[in-house]
Amino acid sequence: QVQLVQSGGGLVQPGGSLRLSCVASGIDGFDNYAIGWFRQVPGKDRELASCIGKGFGRTTYSPSAKGRFTVSREDFRKTAYLQMNDLKPEDTAIYYCAAVELRGMTKYCATYVSGYDIWGQGTQVTVSS
Repeated sequence: QVQLVQSGGGLVQPGGSLRLSCVASGIDGFDNYAIGWFRQVPGKDRELASCIGKGFGRTTYSPSAKGRFTVSREDFRKTAYLQMNDLKPEDTAIYYCAAVELRGMTKYCATYVSGYDIWGQGTQVTVSS
Protein backbone atom coordinates (compact mmCIF):
# COMPACT_ATOMS: atom_id res chain seq x y z
CA GLN A 1 0.00 0.00 0.00
CA VAL A 2 1.42 3.35 -1.06
CA GLN A 3 1.42 5.82 1.78
CA LEU A 4 2.87 9.19 2.78
CA VAL A 5 3.14 9.80 6.51
CA GLN A 6 3.76 13.32 7.73
CA SER A 7 5.19 14.65 10.96
CA GLY A 8 6.59 17.86 12.39
CA GLY A 9 3.70 20.29 12.63
CA GLY A 10 2.71 22.19 15.74
CA LEU A 11 2.42 25.57 17.41
CA VAL A 12 5.21 28.09 16.99
CA GLN A 13 5.63 31.78 17.72
CA PRO A 14 6.05 34.30 14.91
CA GLY A 15 9.64 34.27 13.70
CA GLY A 16 10.09 30.66 14.73
CA SER A 17 10.92 27.59 12.67
CA LEU A 18 9.46 24.17 12.00
CA ARG A 19 10.55 21.26 9.85
CA LEU A 20 7.92 19.05 8.28
CA SER A 21 8.79 15.51 7.22
CA CYS A 22 7.06 13.23 4.74
CA VAL A 23 8.02 9.56 4.68
CA ALA A 24 6.92 7.33 1.83
CA SER A 25 6.19 3.62 2.07
CA GLY A 26 5.11 1.15 -0.58
CA ILE A 27 6.95 3.12 -3.26
CA ASP A 28 9.80 1.74 -5.33
CA GLY A 29 12.12 4.23 -6.96
CA PHE A 30 11.30 7.14 -4.69
CA ASP A 31 13.90 9.18 -6.55
CA ASN A 32 11.59 9.13 -9.60
CA TYR A 33 8.85 10.92 -7.70
CA ALA A 34 8.19 14.63 -7.47
CA ILE A 35 7.14 15.83 -4.04
CA GLY A 36 4.89 18.79 -3.42
CA TRP A 37 4.10 20.63 -0.22
CA PHE A 38 0.69 22.28 -0.20
CA ARG A 39 -1.22 24.16 2.47
CA GLN A 40 -4.86 24.88 3.07
CA VAL A 41 -6.86 27.12 5.36
CA PRO A 42 -10.61 26.71 5.94
CA GLY A 43 -12.69 28.09 3.11
CA LYS A 44 -9.79 28.39 0.69
CA ASP A 45 -8.30 26.18 -1.99
CA ARG A 46 -5.24 24.10 -1.31
CA GLU A 47 -2.20 26.01 -2.58
CA LEU A 48 1.39 25.15 -3.32
CA ALA A 49 4.06 26.15 -0.83
CA SER A 50 6.94 24.37 -2.52
CA CYS A 51 7.84 21.33 -4.58
CA ILE A 52 10.90 19.38 -5.61
CA GLY A 53 11.44 17.37 -8.75
CA LYS A 54 13.97 14.78 -9.81
CA GLY A 55 17.68 15.42 -9.70
CA PHE A 56 19.47 18.49 -8.45
CA GLY A 57 18.05 21.93 -7.86
CA ARG A 58 14.64 21.41 -9.40
CA THR A 59 12.67 23.24 -6.74
CA THR A 60 9.80 25.69 -6.90
CA TYR A 61 8.50 28.04 -4.23
CA SER A 62 5.41 30.18 -3.93
CA PRO A 63 6.14 33.89 -3.60
CA SER A 64 5.20 33.79 0.08
CA ALA A 65 7.51 30.84 0.77
CA LYS A 66 10.51 31.99 -1.21
CA GLY A 67 13.43 32.96 0.99
CA ARG A 68 11.87 31.46 4.11
CA PHE A 69 11.07 27.84 3.23
CA THR A 70 13.46 25.18 1.94
CA VAL A 71 12.34 21.91 0.37
CA SER A 72 14.68 18.94 0.30
CA ARG A 73 14.69 15.19 -0.03
CA GLU A 74 16.69 12.15 1.06
CA ASP A 75 15.86 9.51 -1.49
CA PHE A 76 17.62 6.69 0.37
CA ARG A 77 15.31 7.41 3.32
CA LYS A 78 12.27 7.88 1.04
CA THR A 79 11.74 11.14 2.88
CA ALA A 80 11.07 14.75 1.91
CA TYR A 81 11.33 17.79 4.14
CA LEU A 82 9.99 21.31 4.29
CA GLN A 83 12.08 23.57 6.50
CA MET A 84 10.10 26.67 7.39
CA ASN A 85 11.86 29.66 8.93
CA ASP A 86 10.69 33.13 9.98
CA LEU A 87 7.15 31.85 10.25
CA LYS A 88 4.30 34.34 10.15
CA PRO A 89 0.70 34.09 11.38
CA GLU A 90 -0.45 33.91 7.77
CA ASP A 91 1.49 30.65 7.40
CA THR A 92 -1.07 29.02 9.70
CA ALA A 93 -2.67 26.17 7.75
CA ILE A 94 -2.87 22.43 7.35
CA TYR A 95 0.16 21.34 5.36
CA TYR A 96 0.04 18.35 3.03
CA CYS A 97 2.80 16.53 1.23
CA ALA A 98 2.01 14.88 -2.07
CA ALA A 99 3.84 12.67 -4.54
CA VAL A 100 3.62 11.71 -8.18
CA GLU A 101 5.85 9.50 -10.28
CA LEU A 102 7.64 11.43 -13.01
CA ARG A 103 7.65 9.57 -16.30
CA GLY A 104 9.84 9.90 -19.35
CA MET A 105 12.16 12.88 -19.42
CA THR A 106 10.10 14.97 -17.00
CA LYS A 107 12.18 16.21 -14.09
CA TYR A 108 10.22 19.19 -12.77
CA CYS A 109 7.53 19.17 -10.13
CA ALA A 110 3.94 20.24 -10.75
CA THR A 111 2.69 23.36 -8.99
CA TYR A 112 -1.00 22.37 -8.93
CA VAL A 113 -3.03 19.95 -6.82
CA SER A 114 -4.13 17.76 -9.72
CA GLY A 115 -0.50 17.10 -10.57
CA TYR A 116 -0.21 14.69 -7.64
CA ASP A 117 -1.92 11.40 -6.94
CA ILE A 118 -0.58 10.37 -3.54
CA TRP A 119 -1.30 12.52 -0.50
CA GLY A 120 -0.21 12.59 3.11
CA GLN A 121 -2.62 12.91 5.98
CA GLY A 122 -1.91 16.58 6.61
CA THR A 123 -0.37 18.26 9.62
CA GLN A 124 -1.47 21.43 11.38
CA VAL A 125 0.93 24.37 11.58
CA THR A 126 -0.16 27.23 13.82
CA VAL A 127 1.85 30.41 14.09
CA SER A 128 0.70 32.49 17.01
CA SER A 129 2.05 34.39 19.98
